[in-house]
Amino acid sequence: MAAFEAFNCSPGTVIFEQGDLAQYLYLILRGKAVITYKPYDGPRLVLTRLKDGDVFGWSAIVGGSSYSSSVVSESTLESIRIRREHLRDIVKNYPDVGQIIIDRLALNVSPRWKNAHKQIQPLMKTERM
Repeated sequence: MAAFEAFNCSPGTVIFEQGDLAQYLYLILRGKAVITYKPYDGPRLVLTRLKDGDVFGWSAIVGGSSYSSSVVSESTLESIRIRREHLRDIVKNYPDVGQIIIDRLALNVSPRWKNAHKQIQPLMKTERM
């Protein structure tokens, strides 16, 4: 069974909602999506717009049990995704490949995260994934 699987959808597709079980990490191959957040006491906010090469669904690897925001496709979206369990197994069973994945993920982390590589690496090794 392949660790990565294709995930494609049409414009306006809700990929996941804030609060849904965090199962997948996604990489956009082609297309656009928007990340939104709904505070308890306010209107839905657009956090960021995503494009080719962007990664989303971080809650699936940083230990969260649910997604902290929602993602909707803005165009036809072509992406690949990996289940949290499959990513954990790769890191555990193939440390060299796991290191490459961690390095690549660190390049795609939001610029707000300081020392992204140092933050992601320990999270990938925990059982919380």
